[in-house]
Amino acid sequence: MMAFGLGDIAYAVVLGTALGIGVCLLLSLAPRWGAPSLARRIAPYIRDITDPRGLDVTPPTAHDAALAWETLQRRFARALGGDEGVDRRLRRAGWTMDAARFRGRQLAWAVAGMAVGGAVVVVLVLLGRGSPALGLLPPVSAVLALLACDAWLTRAASARAARIQEELPTILEFLALCLSAGEGILDSLRRVSEVGAGELTNELRGVVIAVGTGSSLSDSLARLADRLQIPAFSRSVDQLVAAIERGAPLAHVLHAQALDAREDAKRSLIERAGRKEIYMLVPLVFLILPLSVLFAVFPGIFMLRLGIG
Repeated sequence: MMAFGLGDIAYAVVLGTALGIGVCLLLSLAPRWGAPSLARRIAPYIRDITDPRGLDVTPPTAHDAALAWETLQRRFARALGGDEGVDRRLRRAGWTMDAARFRGRQLAWAVAGMAVGGAVVVVLVLLGRGSPALGLLPPVSAVLALLACDAWLTRAASARAARIQEELPTILEFLALCLSAGEGILDSLRRVSEVGAGELTNELRGVVIAVGTGSSLSDSLARLADRLQIPAFSRSVDQLVAAIERGAPLAHVLHAQALDAREDAKRSLIERAGRKEIYMLVPLVFLILPLSVLFAVFPGIFMLRLGIG
Protein backbone atom coordinates (compact mmCIF):
# COMPACT_ATOMS: atom_id res chain seq x y z
CA MET A 1 0.00 0.00 0.00
CA MET A 2 1.42 3.34 -1.04
CA ALA A 3 1.97 5.94 1.70
CA PHE A 4 1.63 9.64 1.03
CA GLY A 5 3.61 12.29 2.86
CA LEU A 6 2.67 15.81 3.81
CA GLY A 7 4.52 17.17 0.81
CA ASP A 8 2.47 15.04 -1.59
CA ILE A 9 -0.74 16.19 0.08
CA ALA A 10 0.35 19.84 -0.18
CA TYR A 11 1.15 19.45 -3.88
CA ALA A 12 -2.23 17.76 -4.37
CA VAL A 13 -4.00 20.68 -2.68
CA VAL A 14 -2.18 23.24 -4.85
CA LEU A 15 -2.82 21.35 -8.08
CA GLY A 16 -6.45 20.64 -7.16
CA THR A 17 -7.06 24.31 -6.38
CA ALA A 18 -5.51 25.35 -9.68
CA LEU A 19 -7.63 22.75 -11.52
CA GLY A 20 -10.83 23.93 -9.80
CA ILE A 21 -10.15 27.59 -10.64
CA GLY A 22 -9.44 26.69 -14.26
CA VAL A 23 -12.63 24.64 -14.58
CA CYS A 24 -14.71 27.46 -13.06
CA LEU A 25 -13.19 29.96 -15.49
CA LEU A 26 -13.93 27.69 -18.45
CA LEU A 27 -17.51 27.15 -17.29
CA SER A 28 -18.00 30.90 -16.89
CA LEU A 29 -17.03 31.37 -20.56
CA ALA A 30 -19.22 28.55 -21.87
CA PRO A 31 -22.75 29.36 -23.17
CA ARG A 32 -25.68 28.55 -20.93
CA TRP A 33 -27.17 25.12 -21.34
CA GLY A 34 -30.89 24.73 -21.84
CA ALA A 35 -33.65 27.24 -22.41
CA PRO A 36 -34.59 29.93 -19.85
CA SER A 37 -36.94 28.83 -17.13
CA LEU A 38 -40.65 29.56 -17.23
CA ALA A 39 -40.42 32.07 -14.37
CA ARG A 40 -37.74 34.02 -16.21
CA ARG A 41 -39.76 34.10 -19.43
CA ILE A 42 -42.98 35.38 -17.87
CA ALA A 43 -41.34 37.70 -15.30
CA PRO A 44 -41.45 40.83 -17.56
CA TYR A 45 -45.24 40.44 -17.83
CA ILE A 46 -46.03 39.97 -14.13
CA ARG A 47 -45.29 43.11 -12.17
CA ASP A 48 -46.69 42.10 -8.81
CA ILE A 49 -44.14 39.34 -8.23
CA THR A 50 -41.12 41.00 -9.83
CA ASP A 51 -39.50 44.37 -9.36
CA PRO A 52 -41.58 47.56 -9.90
CA ARG A 53 -40.39 47.88 -13.50
CA GLY A 54 -41.64 44.41 -14.35
CA LEU A 55 -38.19 43.17 -15.29
CA ASP A 56 -36.13 40.41 -13.79
CA VAL A 57 -32.73 40.44 -15.40
CA THR A 58 -30.87 38.58 -12.62
CA PRO A 59 -29.64 35.19 -13.84
CA PRO A 60 -31.22 32.16 -12.18
CA THR A 61 -27.82 30.99 -10.97
CA ALA A 62 -27.37 34.27 -9.12
CA HIS A 63 -30.78 33.79 -7.51
CA ASP A 64 -29.87 30.28 -6.42
CA ALA A 65 -26.51 31.41 -5.04
CA ALA A 66 -28.12 34.30 -3.14
CA LEU A 67 -30.79 32.05 -1.66
CA ALA A 68 -28.20 29.47 -0.65
CA TRP A 69 -26.06 32.15 0.99
CA GLU A 70 -29.04 33.61 2.87
CA THR A 71 -30.02 30.14 4.09
CA LEU A 72 -26.46 29.55 5.28
CA GLN A 73 -26.48 32.91 7.06
CA ARG A 74 -29.71 32.10 8.90
CA ARG A 75 -28.43 28.70 10.00
CA PHE A 76 -25.15 30.18 11.16
CA ALA A 77 -27.01 32.92 13.07
CA ARG A 78 -29.22 30.33 14.78
CA ALA A 79 -26.15 28.28 15.69
CA LEU A 80 -24.39 31.24 17.34
CA GLY A 81 -27.46 32.88 18.86
CA GLY A 82 -27.38 36.13 20.82
CA ASP A 83 -29.08 38.26 18.17
CA GLU A 84 -30.33 40.82 20.71
CA GLY A 85 -26.81 41.78 21.76
CA VAL A 86 -25.68 41.93 18.15
CA ASP A 87 -28.64 44.14 17.19
CA ARG A 88 -27.89 46.46 20.10
CA ARG A 89 -24.25 46.80 19.10
CA LEU A 90 -25.19 47.30 15.46
CA ARG A 91 -27.54 50.12 16.39
CA ARG A 92 -24.90 51.75 18.58
CA ALA A 93 -22.31 51.43 15.82
CA GLY A 94 -24.68 52.94 13.26
CA TRP A 95 -24.37 50.01 10.85
CA THR A 96 -27.30 49.51 8.49
CA MET A 97 -27.55 45.74 8.73
CA ASP A 98 -29.37 43.20 10.83
CA ALA A 99 -27.97 40.39 12.94
CA ALA A 100 -28.36 37.80 10.16
CA ARG A 101 -26.26 39.84 7.74
CA PHE A 102 -23.62 40.41 10.39
CA ARG A 103 -23.51 36.68 11.10
CA GLY A 104 -23.06 36.19 7.37
CA ARG A 105 -20.12 38.58 7.45
CA GLN A 106 -18.69 36.63 10.37
CA LEU A 107 -19.10 33.43 8.37
CA ALA A 108 -17.29 34.99 5.41
CA TRP A 109 -14.46 36.10 7.71
CA ALA A 110 -14.23 32.59 9.16
CA VAL A 111 -14.06 31.03 5.69
CA ALA A 112 -11.39 33.53 4.67
CA GLY A 113 -9.42 32.81 7.85
CA MET A 114 -9.60 29.07 7.21
CA ALA A 115 -8.44 29.61 3.62
CA VAL A 116 -5.50 31.73 4.79
CA GLY A 117 -4.59 29.14 7.42
CA GLY A 118 -4.74 26.37 4.81
CA ALA A 119 -2.54 28.38 2.45
CA VAL A 120 0.01 28.92 5.23
CA VAL A 121 0.01 25.18 5.98
CA VAL A 122 0.58 24.34 2.32
CA VAL A 123 3.43 26.83 2.04
CA LEU A 124 5.12 25.51 5.20
CA VAL A 125 4.80 21.93 4.01
CA LEU A 126 6.27 22.79 0.62
CA LEU A 127 9.17 24.48 2.37
CA GLY A 128 9.86 21.30 4.31
CA ARG A 129 8.68 22.60 7.70
CA GLY A 130 5.51 20.58 7.99
CA SER A 131 4.31 18.83 11.12
CA PRO A 132 1.07 17.18 12.25
CA ALA A 133 0.37 20.14 14.54
CA LEU A 134 -0.13 22.36 11.48
CA GLY A 135 -3.49 20.67 10.94
CA LEU A 136 -4.85 22.82 13.76
CA LEU A 137 -3.91 26.07 12.03
CA PRO A 138 -6.92 26.36 9.62
CA PRO A 139 -9.65 25.91 12.28
CA VAL A 140 -7.77 28.16 14.71
CA SER A 141 -7.48 30.82 11.99
CA ALA A 142 -11.22 30.52 11.30
CA VAL A 143 -12.07 30.98 14.99
CA LEU A 144 -9.70 33.94 15.29
CA ALA A 145 -11.24 35.58 12.22
CA LEU A 146 -14.72 35.02 13.69
CA LEU A 147 -13.72 36.63 16.98
CA ALA A 148 -11.94 39.48 15.17
CA CYS A 149 -15.12 40.38 13.29
CA ASP A 150 -17.08 40.42 16.55
CA ALA A 151 -14.38 42.51 18.25
CA TRP A 152 -14.46 44.93 15.32
CA LEU A 153 -18.19 45.48 15.83
CA THR A 154 -17.74 45.96 19.59
CA ARG A 155 -14.95 48.47 19.05
CA ALA A 156 -16.98 50.39 16.45
CA ALA A 157 -19.98 50.55 18.79
CA SER A 158 -17.85 51.72 21.73
CA ALA A 159 -16.05 54.34 19.64
CA ARG A 160 -19.29 55.77 18.26
CA ALA A 161 -20.88 55.84 21.72
CA ALA A 162 -17.83 57.71 23.02
CA ARG A 163 -18.08 60.26 20.19
CA ILE A 164 -21.77 60.81 20.88
CA GLN A 165 -21.08 61.26 24.59
CA GLU A 166 -18.39 63.84 23.78
CA GLU A 167 -20.74 65.75 21.48
CA LEU A 168 -23.64 65.73 23.95
CA PRO A 169 -22.68 68.78 26.13
CA THR A 170 -22.15 71.01 23.09
CA ILE A 171 -25.43 69.94 21.51
CA LEU A 172 -27.36 70.54 24.73
CA GLU A 173 -25.84 74.00 25.18
CA PHE A 174 -26.65 74.88 21.58
CA LEU A 175 -30.25 73.73 22.06
CA ALA A 176 -30.53 75.77 25.25
CA LEU A 177 -29.17 78.83 23.41
CA CYS A 178 -31.72 78.40 20.61
CA LEU A 179 -34.53 78.02 23.14
CA SER A 180 -33.37 81.13 25.00
CA ALA A 181 -33.49 83.02 21.70
CA GLY A 182 -37.20 82.26 21.39
CA GLU A 183 -37.30 79.21 19.11
CA GLY A 184 -39.34 76.11 19.79
CA ILE A 185 -37.84 72.78 20.66
CA LEU A 186 -38.50 71.29 17.21
CA ASP A 187 -37.05 74.34 15.44
CA SER A 188 -34.03 74.16 17.74
CA LEU A 189 -33.49 70.51 16.92
CA ARG A 190 -33.84 71.27 13.22
CA ARG A 191 -31.30 74.09 13.45
CA VAL A 192 -28.81 71.93 15.36
CA SER A 193 -29.20 69.06 12.89
CA GLU A 194 -28.65 71.40 9.94
CA VAL A 195 -25.68 73.32 11.36
CA GLY A 196 -23.86 70.61 13.28
CA ALA A 197 -21.68 67.83 11.88
CA GLY A 198 -21.27 64.70 13.94
CA GLU A 199 -22.80 61.44 15.03
CA LEU A 200 -25.34 62.96 17.40
CA THR A 201 -26.46 65.61 14.92
CA ASN A 202 -27.06 62.89 12.34
CA GLU A 203 -29.25 61.04 14.84
CA LEU A 204 -31.13 64.25 15.66
CA ARG A 205 -31.67 64.80 11.95
CA GLY A 206 -33.43 61.45 11.85
CA VAL A 207 -35.60 62.56 14.80
CA VAL A 208 -36.60 65.73 12.93
CA ILE A 209 -37.49 63.69 9.85
CA ALA A 210 -39.55 61.27 11.96
CA VAL A 211 -41.45 64.18 13.54
CA GLY A 212 -42.06 65.63 10.09
CA THR A 213 -43.59 62.35 8.94
CA GLY A 214 -46.12 62.20 11.77
CA SER A 215 -44.36 60.84 14.86
CA SER A 216 -44.44 62.75 18.11
CA LEU A 217 -41.27 64.38 19.36
CA SER A 218 -41.31 62.55 22.68
CA ASP A 219 -41.69 59.14 21.06
CA SER A 220 -38.96 59.87 18.50
CA LEU A 221 -36.51 60.96 21.20
CA ALA A 222 -37.40 57.95 23.35
CA ARG A 223 -36.80 55.58 20.42
CA LEU A 224 -33.46 57.25 19.73
CA ALA A 225 -32.39 56.89 23.36
CA ASP A 226 -33.49 53.23 23.37
CA ARG A 227 -31.56 52.57 20.18
CA LEU A 228 -28.31 54.21 21.33
CA GLN A 229 -28.48 53.13 25.01
CA ILE A 230 -25.97 55.72 26.21
CA PRO A 231 -26.63 56.54 29.89
CA ALA A 232 -25.89 60.28 29.66
CA PHE A 233 -28.00 60.73 26.54
CA SER A 234 -30.84 58.60 27.91
CA ARG A 235 -30.89 60.69 31.10
CA SER A 236 -30.99 63.92 29.09
CA VAL A 237 -33.81 62.61 26.91
CA ASP A 238 -35.84 61.52 29.94
CA GLN A 239 -35.49 64.95 31.52
CA LEU A 240 -36.36 66.70 28.24
CA VAL A 241 -39.43 64.53 27.62
CA ALA A 242 -40.61 65.07 31.19
CA ALA A 243 -40.16 68.85 30.79
CA ILE A 244 -42.11 68.81 27.51
CA GLU A 245 -44.98 66.86 29.04
CA ARG A 246 -45.17 69.01 32.21
CA GLY A 247 -44.60 72.35 30.53
CA ALA A 248 -41.38 73.14 32.41
CA PRO A 249 -38.91 75.71 30.99
CA LEU A 250 -36.81 73.72 28.56
CA ALA A 251 -33.86 76.13 28.47
CA HIS A 252 -33.12 75.68 32.19
CA VAL A 253 -33.49 71.91 31.90
CA LEU A 254 -31.07 71.76 28.97
CA HIS A 255 -28.57 74.00 30.77
CA ALA A 256 -28.67 71.68 33.79
CA GLN A 257 -28.28 68.61 31.57
CA ALA A 258 -25.34 70.24 29.78
CA LEU A 259 -23.63 70.85 33.12
CA ASP A 260 -24.24 67.23 34.14
CA ALA A 261 -22.85 66.05 30.81
CA ARG A 262 -19.75 68.20 31.32
CA GLU A 263 -19.26 66.70 34.76
CA ASP A 264 -19.65 63.18 33.34
CA ALA A 265 -17.07 64.00 30.66
CA LYS A 266 -14.63 65.27 33.31
CA ARG A 267 -15.21 62.17 35.42
CA SER A 268 -14.64 59.84 32.49
CA LEU A 269 -11.51 61.79 31.53
CA ILE A 270 -10.12 61.41 35.06
CA GLU A 271 -10.90 57.69 35.04
CA ARG A 272 -9.24 57.28 31.64
CA ALA A 273 -6.16 59.14 32.90
CA GLY A 274 -6.00 56.82 35.91
CA ARG A 275 -6.11 53.76 33.66
CA LYS A 276 -3.40 55.24 31.45
CA GLU A 277 -1.19 55.76 34.50
CA ILE A 278 -1.58 52.09 35.39
CA TYR A 279 -0.75 51.11 31.81
CA MET A 280 2.37 53.29 31.99
CA LEU A 281 3.57 51.30 34.99
CA VAL A 282 3.72 48.09 32.93
CA PRO A 283 6.88 48.95 30.94
CA LEU A 284 8.36 50.58 34.03
CA VAL A 285 7.92 47.49 36.22
CA PHE A 286 8.61 44.78 33.66
CA LEU A 287 11.24 46.44 31.45
CA ILE A 288 13.01 49.46 32.94
CA LEU A 289 13.23 48.28 36.56
CA PRO A 290 14.64 44.78 35.76
CA LEU A 291 17.22 46.33 33.43
CA SER A 292 18.25 48.82 36.11
CA VAL A 293 18.65 46.03 38.66
CA LEU A 294 20.60 43.97 36.12
CA PHE A 295 22.97 46.83 35.33
CA ALA A 296 23.50 47.47 39.05
CA VAL A 297 24.04 43.85 40.15
CA PHE A 298 25.79 42.26 37.16
CA PRO A 299 29.16 44.14 37.49
CA GLY A 300 29.47 43.13 41.17
CA ILE A 301 28.70 39.46 40.38
CA PHE A 302 31.20 39.52 37.53
CA MET A 303 33.91 41.00 39.81
CA LEU A 304 33.23 38.37 42.49
CA ARG A 305 33.57 35.56 39.95
CA LEU A 306 36.91 36.92 38.83
CA GLY A 307 38.04 37.20 42.44
CA ILE A 308 38.78 40.91 42.18
CA GLY A 309 38.06 43.25 45.06
